[in-house]
Amino acid sequence: MTTSSKFLFRASLVAASVAAASSAYSAGFALNDHSATASGKALAGVAASNEDISASFWNPALFVNAQDTTVFVSGAYVMPSMDVTNISANNATAAGGSSITGSSTNSDSVNNTLVPSFYLAKPLSDKTVAGISLNVPFGLSGDYGQDWAGRFHATETAVQDIALSFSLAHRMNDWVSVGASVQVHKAEIVLESGVGSTVALAGGEGVGRIEADDTGYGYSLGVALEPKKGTRIGLGYRSEVDFDFKGDVKYTGVSTGLSTAKGLVDANVSDSVTLPSVLTLGLEQDLTPKLTLGLTAIKTGWGSLDGLNINFDSNQDNSVLTFGFEDQWMYSAGLTYAYSNELTLRTGVAMDNSPVTDEYRSARTPDGDRKWISVGGTYDFNDMTSATFAFTHVMIDDVSVNRTNLTEDASRGKLKADYESSANVISVAMNMAF
Repeated sequence: MTTSSKFLFRASLVAASVAAASSAYSAGFALNDHSATASGKALAGVAASNEDISASFWNPALFVNAQDTTVFVSGAYVMPSMDVTNISANNATAAGGSSITGSSTNSDSVNNTLVPSFYLAKPLSDKTVAGISLNVPFGLSGDYGQDWAGRFHATETAVQDIALSFSLAHRMNDWVSVGASVQVHKAEIVLESGVGSTVALAGGEGVGRIEADDTGYGYSLGVALEPKKGTRIGLGYRSEVDFDFKGDVKYTGVSTGLSTAKGLVDANVSDSVTLPSVLTLGLEQDLTPKLTLGLTAIKTGWGSLDGLNINFDSNQDNSVLTFGFEDQWMYSAGLTYAYSNELTLRTGVAMDNSPVTDEYRSARTPDGDRKWISVGGTYDFNDMTSATFAFTHVMIDDVSVNRTNLTEDASRGKLKADYESSANVISVAMNMAF
């Protein structure tokens, strides 16, 4: 194994260990902090950016920003907050069922998390650049614990998708660049919940835990244009990624009577899931020699992710959770200001619309629309090395889960709860050319 291969292997292990980020940061469970540079301006103009190679996540053509062999390493420390109040749960989907005991508030279900990104660019000629990148496009982490009243809907949820990309970018002429990548995705899912309370027999309750993983493949395409000096336009597309998850379910605390009645035995599980495509359109306009305006629109094809339909190789019925996601857009605007030869400042705002519909909002996807406010900056130590910092405050609309009349909740019971969430994100990066 070459030195660079060993580095990428180790980097992927690090990413795998820290990648499951809270859904409090990005709509659905997309993660958008793949670049401290882009985060400082709320992703404004990112698909058209000429600042560095980290914008290649959204548009692979932007690897042409590398004039020399370049490494960009970025990390986002996500500090979410989520308060769940007015929790009430009932052990029957029809009227008249008894209440489920447990805590009626929960404020410890999300944890601080680090989300890493890595980029390496190697010019092959004065027009062509090869690139490698490691990112975490999707992540979700929540742990309510096993004592809250909604435990039969969810106790723990974790999703992480790690993507290793291999890219080529080519500058066709002075104003057109194109790029493409192929990606290998490694995804893991953890789903845990209480089982047993809604069964009409003296079986008590226990806990079921599903762990599954799979490898999928995707691609991205991009074009970057500068039709006149100071006006840059970029379009990037990341494809859907199909996974055929396989794993197992293990039960703890399940009585013999409950196991016999519902087939709750340790078993293998499987499900097919498609993670969504991402289309990014960016515009940058130099307003003055020092000030640049950026605009971005990002469409995420959440409609491809219809839900979960987990199959057990035992007598247990499939576990179904409908997401009801809808394709959604994120919009952002920002400014970049070259304060001096060494210091560049950024700021931006964004509206990130949630794909979750009121009907199917669940304890696993308690999602709401988000607004971002971001500031950041880059300090150039010399022509070869720079450091970047960004801070983002994410305001999330208050939402409610109201699972009271869905057939798929027959074994989970009813659940009502109110959610109040927000997040702060600190991003740092180093850019080094050789």
